[in-house]
Amino acid sequence: MTTFLEPSSFFQVRPSSVRAFSMPFRSYVVCCSNGNPSTVVLLGSSRDLESRERKVVRLGLPSKGRMADETLSLLKNCQLSVRQLNPRQYVADIPQLSNLEVWFQRPKDIVCKIQSGDLDLGIVGFDTVCECGQGNDDLIVVHEALGFGACRLSIAIPKYGIFENVNSLGELAKMPQWTKDRPLRIETGFSYLGNKFFQEKGFEHVRFQRSEGALEAYPAMGTTDAILDLVSSGTTLRENNLKEIEGGVVLESQAVLVASRRSLNMRKGALEITHEILERLEAHLRAIGVVTVVANMRGNSAEEVAERVLSQPSLSGLQGPTVSPVFRSRDGKVVLDFFAIVICVPQKELYKSVQQLRSIGGSGVLVSDLTYIFEEETPRWRRLLSELGL
Repeated sequence: MTTFLEPSSFFQVRPSSVRAFSMPFRSYVVCCSNGNPSTVVLLGSSRDLESRERKVVRLGLPSKGRMADETLSLLKNCQLSVRQLNPRQYVADIPQLSNLEVWFQRPKDIVCKIQSGDLDLGIVGFDTVCECGQGNDDLIVVHEALGFGACRLSIAIPKYGIFENVNSLGELAKMPQWTKDRPLRIETGFSYLGNKFFQEKGFEHVRFQRSEGALEAYPAMGTTDAILDLVSSGTTLRENNLKEIEGGVVLESQAVLVASRRSLNMRKGALEITHEILERLEAHLRAIGVVTVVANMRGNSAEEVAERVLSQPSLSGLQGPTVSPVFRSRDGKVVLDFFAIVICVPQKELYKSVQQLRSIGGSGVLVSDLTYIFEEETPRWRRLLSELGL
């Protein structure tokens, strides 16, 4: 006997076989109370079943453009080089992370597929997470500042015509032209964020017209009044006689690492892989713009040298200076009258730090770049565990 049921309508179920139907089905043999087995065909989603049964962890990365290049560069600097055997293939791996697949996708598709369970992690712009995620609680931003892709989602209006003297969001809202029959028309690819923003700001008569790419041309064509788009330097706006207005920034954005709450809690290995990626990212990003300075300094003891170093405001390092004895040979004897100090200083303060070292007797100053700074535990990892209730 063949019966169509929902999964929740029975309990003792074991997989039997997959039947060939025009849409995904799965059949089960059910041990009924009378002892007679029945074949049950579930009208479930094969995607949900595949997502739950999938053993490998999947990371989505942008497939093209500047965001893709900078993502691969960052991962390489973290010793997580992506190995793509064929540039036409959309699947790759990272040899240092076993049980991980890399899938190259459009940024919007990455967010959508994390929500659907087809991907577990992804690197995309924060603006894409907010627009495509639409407040979905399953999305967790694991690292919110990867250091590239910085931009802002901003409103821009023409510099001419009725907008010539309009320079703020408040002035735009008070313009008498906007009515129920003639609303403010905004061209954008961010209708969710735009609608949410304008509702919060109290605009009553707004219509969003969804478009992708070259939005700066629309106001001059007369098909829209304003645009809501991503802005980096603002050069393209100025060249098209458009201007940003005070209070018109909807969102500040840059590249982020985002994950599925469901995957981190349920997918075997997902949390561990996320931990390693996060640790490597944090260590590398923390080291950017920091250099190691090594110098010799004459002194009677390590404590005396440390006191002189700590008296200078630019020489405190991460936790403080490392002071080590320097043994020299003099007249056939080993003498200790110099100490080596090691500190980390911001690169932009390097010259000031070298001057302060010289002022307290430092010499033979060596400077080298840092690649990683690993802390005892990254704050973002603790935050993630708290978010997951672990």
